[in-house]
Amino acid sequence: MRSPLLNKLSVIFGPRPPVSWLLLCFVSVLALIAVFGSSSSNSFDSVTSTPVPEIFTNYRRLKEQAAVDYFELRTILSGSSRQRELGLCGKERENYVPCYNVTANLISGFKDGEEFDRRCEVPRQGSWCLVRPPKDYKIPLRWPAGRDVIWSGNIKITKDQFLLSGGVTKRIMLLEENQIAFHPEDGLIFDGVNDYSRQIAEMLGLGSDSELFQAGVRTVLDIGCGFGSFGAHLVSLKLMTLCIAAYEATGSQVQLALERGLPAMIGNFISRQLPYPSLSFDMVHCAQCGIVWDKKEGVFLIEIDRLLKPGGYFVLTSPTSKPQGSSTSMKKRNMLTLLEQYTEKICWSLIAQQDDTFIWQKTADAHCYSSNKKSDVPLCKEGYDAPYYQALVPCITGTSSKRWIPIQNRSSSSDLSSAELEVHGKY
Repeated sequence: MRSPLLNKLSVIFGPRPPVSWLLLCFVSVLALIAVFGSSSSNSFDSVTSTPVPEIFTNYRRLKEQAAVDYFELRTILSGSSRQRELGLCGKERENYVPCYNVTANLISGFKDGEEFDRRCEVPRQGSWCLVRPPKDYKIPLRWPAGRDVIWSGNIKITKDQFLLSGGVTKRIMLLEENQIAFHPEDGLIFDGVNDYSRQIAEMLGLGSDSELFQAGVRTVLDIGCGFGSFGAHLVSLKLMTLCIAAYEATGSQVQLALERGLPAMIGNFISRQLPYPSLSFDMVHCAQCGIVWDKKEGVFLIEIDRLLKPGGYFVLTSPTSKPQGSSTSMKKRNMLTLLEQYTEKICWSLIAQQDDTFIWQKTADAHCYSSNKKSDVPLCKEGYDAPYYQALVPCITGTSSKRWIPIQNRSSSSDLSSAELEVHGKY
């Protein structure tokens, strides 16, 4: 039985609707589908669409990440079977430092201080392992508190060693239950670090040590830095001070400086150059640093000349504890006589002397070396500047470098001068 709706349509259009009517219905349906489909799509896009970032903005970062992922995958695919977890070293290697092995160096025939040099070519014994931290190691205190107070368990100075040390150590370091406090007003051999620093500034013709920065002294190399008190004071004056000391089995000097948050590294130039480029420092400081400067025909002074920038300063403090006329004083006078001869050959000038402290200044004239009639020290070959653990050489370098800029020509502010901008650029 037909529905009432079909009966009404049959009355209107007849038993068979015309073809034109069917086409019209078909087109209308298509139009409705298009209208409702576009509106729903727009409403969906308005809800889910987000700004698309520019694909090239992070191209470099994506490229670097892809390279890292590639190497990680290659490592996993090629060597996953060979990977193993490193174990902890035994207690006998607690003081191990790569490339520093005094026993192996002595067996290999090195002596006269050369056994303390960095020698990676000497065969290394033992397997790979992780060096253990001290048993009671704690995270150092934040700067600047950590500059003057360190945890006693982080270093190799025990309570018994401290009690057996001299009065100087007790005056500088106050050993508490689990901390060591440093007193900046005390010094190794001076009335105080602050007074000593002020004395150096006055010897340079400055009103106070706060004027060192304006005078062109920005970077200082402190050789044999002891407890790091002098470097800590210079850092407070915004001077970049690097401590360097010879290898010690306990690493006391370098370890103390690092624990205090000061830049420090193991270094010894008994036979090799220090690992810094030429013309790197404005001042080199040595206070009882243990180096015999008049040995080996002054080659150690030539190395200092290589490191110093034009117009830079070499500060040497070598006190004596015996009265005048003693053998120590006689040796000191002989050493100073030889130093005067050597420094004249490399165009240094003794600009100040006060008590046991001497200050020499490197020449700012690059032609002085070739025109100096008293000098028998030749210039190094053109382009020679290979400082990384190379043998000490008895020649002058850096005179033809574009970085030959006297420190006195610097701007008094922290900005680079026009001459420095030509060398280093604006960025």
